[in-house]
Amino acid sequence: MPLTQEQKKQFKSIGHHLKPVLIVADNGLTEGVLAELERALSDHELIKVQLRIIEREDRLAAISELCKAGKAETVQVIGKMALIYRKNPKANKNLSNVKRHQG
Repeated sequence: MPLTQEQKKQFKSIGHHLKPVLIVADNGLTEGVLAELERALSDHELIKVQLRIIEREDRLAAISELCKAGKAETVQVIGKMALIYRKNPKANKNLSNVKRHQG
């Protein structure tokens, strides 16, 4: 289900203070990157990804592939940073970035 504008706005404000938990370099989407993506999305739901890829089109393609592989949605892309979200119905309230910032 696509994110609403209100959800995106909320996630952007949460994501602004996050540090990248996943870094994609020139090697692209290796098995290790995809495994870490899965772990991070399961734990945190909302994650920041840094892409150390020079070409803009290649970065956008990598973000698209990450979202497809992780069954996640792109919240925001600014430069070499992307904010990605996947709902976890059994999220740990101590780990989930979304649950910790809901008040």
